[in-house]
Amino acid sequence: MENILNNSFFTLIAYVGVISLYLLVVPLLLFYWMNNRWNDMGKFERLGIYGLVFLFFPGLILFSPFLNLRLKGSNKG
Repeated sequence: MENILNNSFFTLIAYVGVISLYLLVVPLLLFYWMNNRWNDMGKFERLGIYGLVFLFFPGLILFSPFLNLRLKGSNKG
């Protein structure tokens, strides 16, 4: 059992898992949440979202060129 825990392969897998959660999974979920709830958020929910944006800023920067969070207009005009 001690040999498995000291194996560098499992350490590498753990690093890849944590980095993928930090840079890929949580920022995409955060973008999805913001896109769906932006106009309906209360003040404490918005404060929590702002804190998560600050915490996961590097992952959000990675996806920001590809995602559009602008409001959908009424197609009039």
